[in-house]
Order: sequence, then C-alpha cells, then structure tokens
Amino acid sequence: MIKTVAVIGAGQMGSGIAQVSAQAGLKVLLGDVSIELADKARDKIAKDLSKLVEKGKVDAALAATTVANLHTFSDHAALAEADLVIEAATEREDIKHKIFESAGKHLAAHAIMASNTSSIPITRMAVSSPDPERFIGIHFFNPVPLMKLVEVIPGLATSVSTIEAVRDYVANIGKEIVLSQDEPGFIVNRIFVPFINEAAFVLGSGTGSIVDIDKGVKLGLNHPMGPLELADFIGLDTLLEIMKIYLASTGDPKYRPAPLLQKYVEAGWLGRKSRRGFYDYSGEVPVPTR
Repeated sequence: MIKTVAVIGAGQMGSGIAQVSAQAGLKVLLGDVSIELADKARDKIAKDLSKLVEKGKVDAALAATTVANLHTFSDHAALAEADLVIEAATEREDIKHKIFESAGKHLAAHAIMASNTSSIPITRMAVSSPDPERFIGIHFFNPVPLMKLVEVIPGLATSVSTIEAVRDYVANIGKEIVLSQDEPGFIVNRIFVPFINEAAFVLGSGTGSIVDIDKGVKLGLNHPMGPLELADFIGLDTLLEIMKIYLASTGDPKYRPAPLLQKYVEAGWLGRKSRRGFYDYSGEVPVPTR
C-alpha cells in the first residue's frame, strides 16, 4: 500500500502532484536540485491553498493538513522511506535517466519508481531503474489539482502488482485512469500535440490568424481553449521537444515540427513562462504576436 510518495522535481507539475497527494492524506516528500527550490515550491503550495481558503473553495483544516503532509528534500537518501517515487523533471531523456540512476540507489526493495513523462517510452527509461518490474509511467495533466485524468503506462517488464498499486494510488487521490500501451505520446498527447503542431502550420502558412485559429477551434470544436493559447500555457519548448521525440521514435514525417514553432523557440518565445509566445503577456490582456 502506498502511504509515502516522493516527487522529484518541484516545478509546476511536480508541485501539483505533491499537492494532490498530500491532500489525499499521504506523506509527501518534495525534492529538487536544492532545498531552497523545494522549500519555495512548498511555500507556494501553502500560499495558493490559503487563497483558496479565503475564497471558500477549500476547507481550512484540509489546507492545514495538506501543508503539514509536505516535506522537502534535496538529497536522494531521503527516498529510502518512499513507497512510490515520481520523477517530474523537464522532458529531456538524458536528465531523467540520471535521476533514475541516482534515486534508484536509495529505493526500498518494494518501492515503485515512476515517470511523469508525456512522451518518452517507459520501457526505454526503465533500464536506468533498479527493477524494471517496479517501473511505470504515471502521466498527470496540467494543472494537476484541477485535471481529473491520469494516464498509466506500463513498460514491457512492468509487473501486474505494480500496475494495481498505482491504480489504487490514483484512485486514492481522486483521479480517473486511462491505461495506455507504451507507444510514443501514449493516448492523449499522441492525439493532441500533433493537433497543436498543425495549428502552428496553419498559422505559418497564413491560412488564419492567431485569433481566428483559436476562435475557430473554441467555437467550432467546443474546446475551452484554442490550440495556440494552450500551446503558450504548456510551453512551446516542451511541445517542440515532444514533436522531436515522436519523429525520432517513429520516423513518420507527419510528426515533423512546424517551422514556426521551431522559430518561436529559437527566439526564446516559449509562451506564458517567458511572457511571450503566440501571445504577448507583458500587459494586462494577452495580445497576439502575429
């Protein structure tokens, strides 16, 4: 039974995973390359919950318990008490392999190691873990506290007991599961990231403006956000990296990144996190950049 969860990577995704796990009453270890970064993430979670309490959206007692369940670390030795370790680092395979190798030295004999990757094959990453039978993909969606879905992706060697333990964990934190085979992009992003990439192709060809592409998809397909608006939210560098992974993994030219997407990333226009992407976020209201 999973009672203690460790999350490696205290960015937006890692913090969200830590928060929902702590809200479910689990002990959570949240770590990053420095204790300062981990502490900063814990403080932000506490601040965000405090605001939700003020708005009446979260019970004060639950918020206090959630924060109390969060513990920070920077030394992987702290992972020895974890039942489940979830890697939530940047979407670069070389970095993830280093994390698995380092963290794996401290895992308990029963502990499960997982990756929050949205695109990298689980079987390939499992070779850097202590035991591929106890390695699995657990893909959360952003923002984690609000999104109900979690993709669970077994690798070639993942055991049935590992899958069942992860199913129980996901149910415990109040999320819904879709089970995917270990194919590039899994289910959701395999469909959706090329969709965003195609929107960038449409923009680059001059078929439609940023505003009209987003408006067309929102009203014509009943999506809550347009593809270019959502691309800025996700991060254009992340989307570009995912498309490159799909292309390299499959060799299928349909996964060729849109030249305009590549150009924006080269310019440092990464979306909301850089305050400029398909939209400019320097003012009170986002303004299209084309």
